[in-house]
Amino acid sequence: MTVYFIGAGPGDPELLTLKAARLIGACPVCLYAGSLVPEEVVAIAPEGARVLDTAPMTLEETHAEIVAAHARGADVARVHSGDPSLYGAIAEQIRRLKADGIDYAIVPGVPAYAAAAAAMGTELTVPEVGQSIVLTRMSMKSTGMPAGETLENFARTGTTLAIHLGIRALRDIERVLTPHYGADCPVAVVYRASWPDQLILRGTLSDIHAQVRAAKITRTALIMVGPVLGAQHGFPDSALYDAAKPHVLRPKARKTG
Repeated sequence: MTVYFIGAGPGDPELLTLKAARLIGACPVCLYAGSLVPEEVVAIAPEGARVLDTAPMTLEETHAEIVAAHARGADVARVHSGDPSLYGAIAEQIRRLKADGIDYAIVPGVPAYAAAAAAMGTELTVPEVGQSIVLTRMSMKSTGMPAGETLENFARTGTTLAIHLGIRALRDIERVLTPHYGADCPVAVVYRASWPDQLILRGTLSDIHAQVRAAKITRTALIMVGPVLGAQHGFPDSALYDAAKPHVLRPKARKTG
């Protein structure tokens, strides 16, 4: 018996990996985070499967379901939104599985920041503009952040930020980031990336709050900040496909023009 922590992706059922779909379609028990995983994803569970939305359940109740499945020798599809390694709260579940000697495996999924970039039609690593991405979140009412992982510390790098759970703290984000990025730094707020009601707001640190307020977005949105979001032209081509710069798979330079 194995518990499969499965990344369901950001919402679009077609963004499930083939492996994720195969396992959900085979496991006799399916526990899914219904607040963020659409029912279409778990609709492929086998006929007669025990399918439970864990959103209203406690960690202990969820684990009890797994223990019961283990006693029956039934595999479990534990379906999380996005990629389970990012804010999936799987570490605490794995700790309990290990204590009870229950096998598990992790199946990666498409993370929200990747779906947001795709929805915006942009690359997040543009030559000489931005080559790094910080995935972080605001504390708010959730678990506190480690002492050194502050928004201000990340802002000092000037790199692209993908901020989860921060839509209600947008004023604070603006206040902290503006001294480092400037008031005119590009910002994008992507609400429910890849869902049918997806909404993308583009602006700057100085005006994005007003747009979010007008759109009445209060949850399920990713905030992305950084110069790379506005770098649509004026940057150099990468060296990867430069004819004048050979590499291990193209060892000889080629003449151009």
